[in-house]
Parts: sequence; structure tokens; C-alpha cells
Amino acid sequence: MRRVRANGPRPPRWVSGRLRMRGQGPQTDDTGERHATWLELFLDLIFVYALAAVVRRLGDDPTPSPSAVLAALGLFVVVQWAWLGQVFYDTRFDPDDVPHRLLVLVALVGAGTMTLGVDEVPESVLLPVGYLIVRGVLLLLYLRARPTSPPARTVTTIYLLGFGSGWLIWLASLAAPTNTRATLWIVAMLIELATPWVGKRWLNRFPVDDQHLPERIGQFTIIVLGSALANLLFAVPDHPRPHMIVTAGLAFLVPAGVWWVYTTFVTTREPRRRLRGGQTYAYLHIPLGGALLLLGWSLGQVVRLADDEVMRLPMELRLVLAASLMAWVLCGLALHWVWNRPSVGRLGIAGYGVGSVVLITVAVHEPKLMLALLSVAVVGYAVLLTRRLTATAED
Repeated sequence: MRRVRANGPRPPRWVSGRLRMRGQGPQTDDTGERHATWLELFLDLIFVYALAAVVRRLGDDPTPSPSAVLAALGLFVVVQWAWLGQVFYDTRFDPDDVPHRLLVLVALVGAGTMTLGVDEVPESVLLPVGYLIVRGVLLLLYLRARPTSPPARTVTTIYLLGFGSGWLIWLASLAAPTNTRATLWIVAMLIELATPWVGKRWLNRFPVDDQHLPERIGQFTIIVLGSALANLLFAVPDHPRPHMIVTAGLAFLVPAGVWWVYTTFVTTREPRRRLRGGQTYAYLHIPLGGALLLLGWSLGQVVRLADDEVMRLPMELRLVLAASLMAWVLCGLALHWVWNRPSVGRLGIAGYGVGSVVLITVAVHEPKLMLALLSVAVVGYAVLLTRRLTATAED
């Protein structure tokens, strides 16, 4: 990994005071590996609550409308993108000095404001205000890093132009009528999401840390899985009957299978090869994370309906459950495809995963039976794929 060095041009006077960055790079351990800092883990805590707020937007209605699902997914993208922005800065710079810590603490306030605003969008301005704080801090951090080296100037110029343009649109949305705010937010997000791809050629010349970025994105994925488990826990009634304990246990096997597959993929060190600017790896985790968020919510609803002795699950709930599992399988295949052209066996395993999910959710309506079959299908998929990934890593 290229480090930020102090032999670049002198920083401007307005930077050289309290916010001066002295060119030190991210801290590594004794083996030279870059791992998450305590400050980064502290930042994650706020986003745990932000994800919980996004899930609450779906409510307890087992028949969500398409607009409600899309709104929840859109909010999830905003939350994850705010988190990813800080991660990409930290993986290249992160001096962990006093000004850096103070600015990140301000970003934490912004993340908390976003969390409070999730329930009230688009009427409330808390979400855009919180996002403006988080991204404003990120822009200041890039301004600090800009004078430290020629590669840093290139990277920060791309981010400052793209993210700065999006920030201005978010700012303009504060004065816009309520019915047009969402449109402005979408435009701003599209500009920001396009920025790393437009500047990919230059960003790849200053690659991300191939240890730190997969680790941090993996930690966020585990946080999303934790949200799924929380949905299952809250769905189980107080003093549950034995059959409900079994039902909840079957539902638990589904996210457990997801965890099994994901951790196997990460520990094979496959993501560390040809990571470069990290755009593809990070962007594939956006639909993956959204799918896992919907998976946790839908499994919780199935458990609730099983407790109510409902004999036929609503079609809307089954569609959300099927779509979330299919997206998980396909995103996993796409992540594998980035580094290795999938073999016939790998494609067959993915076909089994998608086909079994579709067949079970379409043909089975009774909650307990569906959970039993899905748990068997997902665990079977995890076993087959783990064997394939392990064999590929050994070759």
C-alpha cells in the first residue's frame, strides 16, 4: 500500500494550523498489516442504530408495498454510503491524530442525526442535515490530506469535486419543497456513486489497503447480519412454547448459513487479489447488504406469523424473502467472478441456491414448513460452496 508521505508541497496556511496533517500514514501492526482502529469501531456503533432505524421503516405489516421496500432500500444505501466514505478515507490516510479524532467525533454527531431522521423522511430535515455533517467532515478530511503528496492531491481532487457537488445538492434540498426533496437526494446520490467510477483510472494508482478494506466491509456485513438476528430475537414472544423455539432455531440457520459462506469467502484471501481502488468490491456489497437487511426483516415476519398460527404466508412477504436470498446468492457469485472466472461447478452451486429458494418460496405457504426447507437449502448451499471455495484457495 502506498503511504501518505510528508515530502510533498507545503500545505496552505489555512490548513497548517490546528488542522495540519503531518503526513503520517495509517498505523500497522508488527506484521505490517492494517486493521480497524478503535475509533473506526466506535464509529460503527452509531451505524448499528441507523440500520435498526431503517428496518423500523418497514414496520410489522407482513404485506409491504413496493414503495415501502424501495424507500427502505434507498435509506439503507444512504446510510451505507455515508459509512463507506469514511472507510475509503481511512484505508488510504487515517493519521489518527487529535484533529482527525475531533472531526470523526463530529461525523458521529451527524450519523446520530441521520439515525433520528430516518423515521421522519422526507418531512423532517434531520436526515439531510446529518448527511451534510457526515460528508462535510469527509470533505474537510480530504482537504487536510490534499497537500501531503502528489498522489494524495489526485485522489482528493476527484473526491472533492464529485462529493462536493453532491453535498451542494443535499444542501439545496433543505430549502426545497417536501415533495421534491427525495428527487434531489437521488440526484445527489447518483453523482456521488458515479464519482469513484469516473475517477477509477486515477484512484487505482493510489490503491486501497488490501487488508483493511475487506476487513472493514466485512465488519459492516456482520453488523447487517446482527440486525437480521435482532429481528429474529424480537419476533420470538416472551416465554415461547417449545414449537416456537424450534421455529426460531430454523430461522436462525438461514443467516447462520449466510455468515458461513461470507466468512469462508473472506478468509480465503481471494478479495485481496487485484483489489486496486476497491470500487467493484465495495459496490457489490451495497445490494448484498440491502438483501441481508430485507432477509432479516422477512424472517422475523415469518416467525411472527408462525406464532400467530397463520397457515398461509402472504405473497408479498414470500417475494421479499425470495428476492433477498436470490440477491445474496447472485452478489456472492459476482464477487467471485471479479477475481476468478466461475467454473461449471461454481455456476451449478449458484443455480442450486437460486432454484431451491424460488421453488420453496413459491410452492410452500405454511411458515414452519417453509423455514424448515429454507434452512436445509441454505445450509446445504453453504456446505457445497464452502467446499468449492476452500478447494479453489488450495489450488
